Amino acid sequence: NQFNQEILDVSSKLYKFSPDLTFLILDTQSTLGNLFHEPYSVSSSERKKIFDEKFDDLKNLVHSFTNQTKSKLVVMNFSIPSYSPYGIFETKVVDGLHNSIKKLNENLANEFLKNDSVYIFDFNSFVNQYGEKNIFDVKQFLFGDIKVSLDYIPNLADEFTGYIFAVLGLTKRCIVLDLDNTLWGGIVGEDGYDGIKLGAGAQGNSFIEFQKYLLSLHQRGILLAINSKNNPDDALDVITNHPDMILRKEHFACMKINWNDKVSNMIDIAKELNFGLDYLVYFDDDPVNRDFMKSSLPDVLTVELPNDPSQYAIILKNMKEFNVLKITDEDAKRGQMYVQQKNRQEFERSVTNLDEFLKQLKLKVKIKEADKFSIPRISQLTLKTNQFNLTTKRYQEEDIK
Repeated sequence: NQFNQEILDVSSKLYKFSPDLTFLILDTQSTLGNLFHEPYSVSSSERKKIFDEKFDDLKNLVHSFTNQTKSKLVVMNFSIPSYSPYGIFETKVVDGLHNSIKKLNENLANEFLKNDSVYIFDFNSFVNQYGEKNIFDVKQFLFGDIKVSLDYIPNLADEFTGYIFAVLGLTKRCIVLDLDNTLWGGIVGEDGYDGIKLGAGAQGNSFIEFQKYLLSLHQRGILLAINSKNNPDDALDVITNHPDMILRKEHFACMKINWNDKVSNMIDIAKELNFGLDYLVYFDDDPVNRDFMKSSLPDVLTVELPNDPSQYAIILKNMKEFNVLKITDEDAKRGQMYVQQKNRQEFERSVTNLDEFLKQLKLKVKIKEADKFSIPRISQLTLKTNQFNLTTKRYQEEDIK
């Protein structure tokens, strides 16, 4: 509980350290004091006034911090306790304890919604995910004033890594997928189009669920690619025609379906997409293929998959490597843009005259000054690793401004 002093003192160790990323970890009970246990010891108007003052104090504190440093700030919101002295009547009280904390969280989120330096970590959702009885260990709190159970500190730290990946520009940009027993159950070359597990049934539903979450990531700008040892005609028949297939050909920026070794395919995928290997994430059910990939291309993040495909979607949802500080409209179109680029490359190979090829592309270049709409994209481009960034310097939006 020394964060007020650290933030308000411009000569504090916090500012001397000059962090790139700062976490402001708040606690509901410490923040509310006696009001946490005795919320109805004061009138409704007094309770509202106290919560408004808490919000104003925190808002001013955050603004003081952002005025002194370029550090990104992650503010933890407040968990809503399950207990209330009003019991089941708690939900009927407009300015009751639960609704007041909920409103405080909403005010925090709205206050910093358009502030590119401040992010809200939804600690209340974190508590709901793992359970209040697990996160708050009564004995640890009473004997050691430990606010979050030591057993769940690693889970909390794992959530924080998402912000670290984003600030340091370590976000993964492409998921490379095997097909057999990864996107569908069974081996299409042996079981046939009608024999694979996809759709109806517990096993088939597991692959549908996995594909749905892959599609949701694709729709926010994460590229999808295929790296599969397979007969191309068999695999493409499923991708194109199977009625239960969620992911179709147009969702994949690159497809390597052949009998080459998967390491060679992965290198080709990186080259074709113009990505460094460290931007790729690899999903494959076969442990032999995974070990081969990890030993040959350690920069590729190879995900360890269990034998149970129902866990695939859960593992994907829990990954923090896809977090970014901002998602633009252009990000959402990235997958479509890469598919269009692939089509252009195929068209280029069919045209022998370069001048004629360039003319048919009908390219247009627009030069203009940077504005609030283009600054996020400029920052994103500096965080990429490719041949267009010769300086290797990385810039956040504040640096560009």
